[in-house]
Amino acid sequence: MSPRCKDKGNTKRVFIRQIGVFFLHLIQHTNKFASTSSLHYLCDMKTLCIVIGSISLALGILGIFLPLLPTTPFLLLTAALYFKGSPRLYNWLLNHRHFGPYIRNFRENKAIPLRAKIISLTLMWGTMSYCIFFLIPLLWVKILLALIAAGVTYHILSFKTLK
Repeated sequence: MSPRCKDKGNTKRVFIRQIGVFFLHLIQHTNKFASTSSLHYLCDMKTLCIVIGSISLALGILGIFLPLLPTTPFLLLTAALYFKGSPRLYNWLLNHRHFGPYIRNFRENKAIPLRAKIISLTLMWGTMSYCIFFLIPLLWVKILLALIAAGVTYHILSFKTLK
């Protein structure tokens, strides 16, 4: 058994060690996946899923504050990657008091809460209007921004509404 799979602990130190070993092997061996056992490959894929899932989680958190960066798709991607990489992180994400409802509502109901729809559309149209009327001098860019805003609005409103 691989030493990286054997010592699955709950400490940050083990997680950081796994990431470090993965990237060290990636740098040292250009044809790494063809020359290692399938057990090493699975451990490295789990680590890769955790790393990419964490990046996706960070983008999802940024999406809460930035109007044009979506939150729910990044959190859904994070859930899928954590499901493959770490059951502990997957359970943490689903039970998180802020992120869990996004994922559970969308997975179970294919719906977006009314409050989330109102906030996201208000922020998006406010930002787009400011850019269109005050920042962007080119007509074709203004039209493009208006079309993007209309498309995003249609997409958000096409989902059922949770009350």
